Amino acid sequence: MSSTAAENKNNTLKLVGAASCSGAQDTRCDMGPTIIHSSNIISRLEQDGITADWEQNLHPHVHGSDAESIADLCAQVAKTVCNITDNQNRFAVIGGDHSCAIGTWSGAANALRNKALNTAAHHHGSLGLIWIDAHMDSHTPETSPSGAYHGMPLACLLGHGHQALLDIGYIGTKLQPEHVCLIGVRSYESAEASLLKQAGVRVFFMDEIRQRGLKAVINDALDIVDNTDGFGVSIDLDAIDPVDAPGVGSPTQGGIMAEQLLNELPQLKTRKNFIGTEITEFNPFRDVNDKTANLVVDLVCALA
Repeated sequence: MSSTAAENKNNTLKLVGAASCSGAQDTRCDMGPTIIHSSNIISRLEQDGITADWEQNLHPHVHGSDAESIADLCAQVAKTVCNITDNQNRFAVIGGDHSCAIGTWSGAANALRNKALNTAAHHHGSLGLIWIDAHMDSHTPETSPSGAYHGMPLACLLGHGHQALLDIGYIGTKLQPEHVCLIGVRSYESAEASLLKQAGVRVFFMDEIRQRGLKAVINDALDIVDNTDGFGVSIDLDAIDPVDAPGVGSPTQGGIMAEQLLNELPQLKTRKNFIGTEITEFNPFRDVNDKTANLVVDLVCALA
């Protein structure tokens, strides 16, 4: 990278709301981005010396089947994230349900691919992803007990699932298994565990976090994504213990404590290949005293 490119890189944080809800059982999570947009998030970032703009709030234009609606919104998110990354700014996508991750990381993968092609590199631009979640989100329509698409986005990014969701941004797989890891998993089914195990994806379960500490796990995760052309973090708020994040659709006991996560995340943004953040599954109708809303703002600031 030239010195000029280095100086221009990541000069503005662009926030994007993605009102995804078709993938969840409780569709009220689509209000999450609106609530965060109306919060003090921009002023908080500016107080921290971060130049930040709220780019836009995206909503599905198609209201057909769940897959059609999700594919439509994800295509919009992918295009927006790709443009932000192409322009060498960082992004922070604030989602409804976690199905929006198909769009976020397809867009990021597309931007890295464009960059590799434009520089005549001998590869297609590898994307790294740290997925922080109580669940594996690696079902396919054939294996999912609920049929809910917010339990499928990571499988889609790895090339498994509904065809309409596999070719967002460009035709082809967006993530290679060796470049992704999960942190905080404690609730999952055997079919999705098998998919990830067969692919060779590293999973840091909550038991390991309790044994080794979150700092050691984050360090290992960084080793997995460091040798990529760009990496990001996707946070499902249910990874965090419901005591600290009650405003989620699928609260799961025994999670990561918010303070612990906020202490360890800032090291991600110090890496030169860090490109962006995604925070999903905030449901304001389930929140208690704005605890989860405030946490979303804290998480964005920790990674800005």
